[in-house]
Amino acid sequence: MKINLSNARLEKVAVKKEDYPPIKMPEMCICGRSNVGKSSFINAVFKDKLAKVGSTPGKTRTINFFNIDNKFRVVDLPGYGYAEVSKEEKRRWRTMIEEYLLERQELKLSVLLLDSRHLPTEDDKIMLSFFDKKEIPIMIVLTKCDKLSNNELAKNTELISKELGIEKELLYQFSAKSGMGVKQVQYAIIKFMEEAILQEKGKK
Repeated sequence: MKINLSNARLEKVAVKKEDYPPIKMPEMCICGRSNVGKSSFINAVFKDKLAKVGSTPGKTRTINFFNIDNKFRVVDLPGYGYAEVSKEEKRRWRTMIEEYLLERQELKLSVLLLDSRHLPTEDDKIMLSFFDKKEIPIMIVLTKCDKLSNNELAKNTELISKELGIEKELLYQFSAKSGMGVKQVQYAIIKFMEEAILQEKGKK
């Protein structure tokens, strides 16, 4: 089975589960704080200009389903932790995210993006703990690595790994701008989703 990651298109935009795509296929979700670089990550890994890159955080206010080569979906969840929105808006985003994560049986892989320049926030740790309890496999990607020197990146990767209690070798260093880590992330996604697709076919 060959997966062409660049054969990607926006399939559905949802704000509630009734809006989710009706045809079932394995899905991977992408989550992280606002301004962590989700749209840039999607465009670098899958297809240039697939996702809109905003100049301000909090631009993704819906759940966006991207169809990848008619084999699996990438689900872009709203960023969390953005301060400059109302409590009502934050509550709406939280409900949207929780509804998807708790009820979507098609979810096979979660990708958590962390800004390489900063230590994980409590929100990041809560998200990681949630995936752990739900036994959902997770990839942790450190974004914006081009903004750090090699020494700074090595130091921050070490600090982040200790903060999360995860071996630093399991953290993917990534930069949409320089291309660092793009191929490694693409390979990991393809490998995992191919196995997920085969498992789903085996159940039928």
